[in-house]
Amino acid sequence: MNKVFKVGLVGCGHISETYFRAEKYFNNIKIIKCADLNTETAKICAKENNIEFSDLEKIFNDKDIEIILNLTIPKAHFEVSERALNAGKHSYSEKPLCIDFNDGKKLLDVSKKNNLYLGSAPDTVLGAGIQKSKELIESGLIGKINLGNAIFAYPGVQSYHPSPEPWFAEKEGGPVIDMGPYYITALVTLLGPVKSVTSRSKKVFDEREIGIGPRKGKKFKVECDTTYVSTLEFWNNSLIQMTLSFDVKDHKRNHIELYGDKGSIIVPDPNMFGGSVFTCLELGGEWIEHETHNLELGKINIKSQSSRANESPTNANYRGAGLSEMAYAIENKIEHMCNGELSLHVLDIIQSIMRSAKLKKTETLSTKCKIPLKFTQDRIKKILK
Repeated sequence: MNKVFKVGLVGCGHISETYFRAEKYFNNIKIIKCADLNTETAKICAKENNIEFSDLEKIFNDKDIEIILNLTIPKAHFEVSERALNAGKHSYSEKPLCIDFNDGKKLLDVSKKNNLYLGSAPDTVLGAGIQKSKELIESGLIGKINLGNAIFAYPGVQSYHPSPEPWFAEKEGGPVIDMGPYYITALVTLLGPVKSVTSRSKKVFDEREIGIGPRKGKKFKVECDTTYVSTLEFWNNSLIQMTLSFDVKDHKRNHIELYGDKGSIIVPDPNMFGGSVFTCLELGGEWIEHETHNLELGKINIKSQSSRANESPTNANYRGAGLSEMAYAIENKIEHMCNGELSLHVLDIIQSIMRSAKLKKTETLSTKCKIPLKFTQDRIKKILK
């Protein structure tokens, strides 16, 4: 029987409901208190989820809490995670780890100094879709991967979010910070660390219009570039072309395609946990489907229409798996999957992409990380109810 870790939630926005739902699936996490910069928001969250409301200043030193779950906006990730670690709490945050690479390094240093665990989403890489892809790649089925493509492209959040400005703000906005972590973490999980990046970017629209809510029809200024086209060179010598965009109405390209010297593989949506993997071993040959809906963390558990344009209406969504897996690792004194070294390397890639586009030159990464291990079905079952 696993120990149930008591979790303190900081940041009670929309994503928090996903983590409360995670308690239905995982056996070792329990959110017991919540806090938010907006006191009323925290009180509503506490009442709806039958937990205690906590003052934001007190939650970090609460003796009952062992892990701080940081679901604040990206620019607040560093401050909240640092306070948690300095208060002797393990920290797990939404993606990205933070928005400044030097702050990320500081978080990793503090966690190591205090012998605490530092984790960060995305944990979708633990899902059956990416893990089945990893299994097939590491089996040698498609041979050595040399090339590939990845794309995330849609119109942006302004059509379905009542306050979309942060996604288009200077320094904290843009698709690389928002959706890049899913694609980059998936690629690193499958191929290992990145060596260098070369990018170009542009801003297509100077203004956007809010599509829903009390400010519907209000226009706001776009302060950041909203499309990035990048070439990622991995230490295994793979070259991957990646497009991340808030400027595309629709497209019919696959999320990730990787090309080996024996065949090709289509990797499912890295923003989700499930989805079939497809492989083809010869020109004009049959694409073989490798289903994942019968695997743990691949089974369909969402069947209602999503209001988010970048999410499938029917999917496997087990966000919170990374938090649960970290709790298991803490108890068993082993390294967790969504660890600080991986998250820092992903942040290094994010900032290098943006810097390369700004300076119009190739950027060499300053960090590396170990290739993440497979998250086996046997290990997954240990944290499931």
